[in-house]
Amino acid sequence: MTEPYGHYDFSDNDIPAFDDDDYDGLSPHDVLKKYWGYDNFRPLQLNIINSILAGRDTIGLLPTGGGKSITFQVPAMLLPGLTVVITPLVSLMKDQVDGLRRRHVPAACLFMGMTKHEQDFTLEKIRQGRTKLLYVAPERLGRPQFIAFLRTIELSMIVVDEAHCISQWGYDFRPSYLRISDLREQFPSVPVLALTASATPEVVADIADKLSMKNPAQFSLSFARDNISFLVRRTEAKMEKLLQVLSSVGGSTIIYVRSRKRCKEISDHLNTLGFDTTYYHAGLEAKDKSQRQDAWQSGAKRIIVATTAFGMGIDKPDVRLVVHIDIPSTLEEYYQEAGRAGRDGQPSLAVMICSERDRATLKKRLSTAFPPRDYIAKVYDEVCRFLSVPMGEGFDATFDFSYETMCIRYRMQPAATMNAIQILDRAEYWNFIEAMDTRARIMFRCNREDLYYAQFTKLEEDIINHLLRNYPGLFSDFVFINEESIAYHLRIPVAQVYEALIALGRQHTLHYIPHKFTPYLQFKANRCESSRLIIEKSIYEDRRAQMAKRLDSMENFIFDDSGCRVARMLRYFGQHDAADCGKCDICRARRLGPPSREQVIAAIEANSTDGRFDIRRIPSLFTSHPKAAADEIKSLIDDKIYRQQGLFISKA
Repeated sequence: MTEPYGHYDFSDNDIPAFDDDDYDGLSPHDVLKKYWGYDNFRPLQLNIINSILAGRDTIGLLPTGGGKSITFQVPAMLLPGLTVVITPLVSLMKDQVDGLRRRHVPAACLFMGMTKHEQDFTLEKIRQGRTKLLYVAPERLGRPQFIAFLRTIELSMIVVDEAHCISQWGYDFRPSYLRISDLREQFPSVPVLALTASATPEVVADIADKLSMKNPAQFSLSFARDNISFLVRRTEAKMEKLLQVLSSVGGSTIIYVRSRKRCKEISDHLNTLGFDTTYYHAGLEAKDKSQRQDAWQSGAKRIIVATTAFGMGIDKPDVRLVVHIDIPSTLEEYYQEAGRAGRDGQPSLAVMICSERDRATLKKRLSTAFPPRDYIAKVYDEVCRFLSVPMGEGFDATFDFSYETMCIRYRMQPAATMNAIQILDRAEYWNFIEAMDTRARIMFRCNREDLYYAQFTKLEEDIINHLLRNYPGLFSDFVFINEESIAYHLRIPVAQVYEALIALGRQHTLHYIPHKFTPYLQFKANRCESSRLIIEKSIYEDRRAQMAKRLDSMENFIFDDSGCRVARMLRYFGQHDAADCGKCDICRARRLGPPSREQVIAAIEANSTDGRFDIRRIPSLFTSHPKAAADEIKSLIDDKIYRQQGLFISKA
């Protein structure tokens, strides 16, 4: 048997060997056509690419669906060395690398959950110049040995994805992003590209400052999405309004909610009513996520009910409708989620269904997101107790962390506990990665000739032959596999596949890393007395104040009917000259005017049961002018045309 390093036949690889000289004379358009098959760039993509190729620090603000990835993937192929991409989204990181490798783009990633062997092997490929793009989480920059490694190679570009995370004014600030400035100090001449889909002018200025950018070029598409009509529908009967919207608007649909339980409940209810529906949330197994996502993307399921875990990296162009049943906490979140509609430029709808109770819900989120400091200290103690971390120990230790199990065992409130864990993450006591999916992967430790002379059982031989036929590149790199697919094709139980792969690993025939789906928690400091925890004002009080402002902006967007909703949202993002859109519910109401007495009476008669009309239906029936309709009904009661009994009216 050969050793893990030094004897691999790199010609047996699904990614062809390349040399930087191969790209001499190629233009960005040539690379775009060769690897992505596109003839033209989207707006501003080429501007950003040319800025980076000219060696200039660059900020790109491209709304959801604007094609941010192309702006660094194309120049990465043209620049001579390695491009490092810093992103907080581990699942998206792996999906992008898989997608790039399918296009024969030499990409790799480093993330928590990889074995030391996998990490070493990835770094060795980079040393050999066989990787153009390396995706890493920001926490990786805190490891001196990684920075030292980068100093041994040619670094051509640093990309900061989700760049708003570096700003303390950003809605998703992450202290680990601040380490990027340290990386910049080590490589002052390497251009930096900062990308985000939504950021206020204050956040953009902070991004440039935190990254020590030198007179950065800034490219920003308008946040306006002229093909999307943004509608707010206020009603106490949310499901009734949802059914009305789904019945009147066809096409592919996303329904956003804020709890996993509601995902399934609403999906099941819609299925009973004849809608083709599935659901998606972070707690699903990887294969379930993939199956549900594929069913929706292929059109087999028209509707997907999802939490905010769904949508990042999804580029389905023909989404006609995005519905929010639960209110997002910020306009940034709402804009990104609603913006997944109409990427093909065709007319689409973004509908917010809300009630007066949602006002109180928004205000409650502030206290839930920032629990009292003594509760945060309690959570710190309970996590350490749950993971059996002794006082004065734990630094750099990584644990599988079943957050739900801990909450059940210690009878802790889940939402406040999760937010306390995230605050402690920002304070850098630990690094928490929620529900990270590490797919099964293997790599042969021997060469092909060794396989011919080794002795295997019939089952082991069948599995090896299946792997060689269906998974290219196994002798040169770790390759993701699907144990269930192998079992299906060999007509054996999955457990037998698992046991055979374990046995082959023990024989040193291959490296096998089984599928795992679990959250991780890595301690950044030894355990201390909770009374000595230091949570800076910038992490707690300042961010609490910022969240309060964002919640107020979200509340005003929904409940203030004084002007065009879209114009107000665009002004929030810094487009102060934004004109009225003409398509939101407020603009439409201005064109239609308030309902007449005759129209109100006709609606009451058409929607009465046993001669009685439920006045709680006013907002859903008179969405353009609910207050005017309510005033007209009051006038009808005053004129003794109708009488009121509790929540119902009937003819006098």
